[in-house]
Amino acid sequence: MSIGPLEIAIIVLLFVLLFGAKKLPDAARSIGRSARIFKSEIKEMSNDDERHEAQQRQIHAPAPVQQPNIAQPGVAQPQAQQLPQQQQPNQR
Repeated sequence: MSIGPLEIAIIVLLFVLLFGAKKLPDAARSIGRSARIFKSEIKEMSNDDERHEAQQRQIHAPAPVQQPNIAQPGVAQPQAQQLPQQQQPNQR
């Protein structure tokens, strides 16, 4: 059972009678806008899913292990700077 040209013509005629010829372009425009909004929302939902999965991978990723600072021979190691001490007056 398929829809033939006669059935399509009857459906179009019913739409014209129900909605009027003036309202059909507005209805088609409204359906087009709705379809664009729906498409963009679906795309945004897939982007949200990808972001959520990336965040979950970051949360469950093992923390990097910090290596101890071991002095190596022949390599200059940075030294902590010593702040000058305030001189106190001699008490006599």
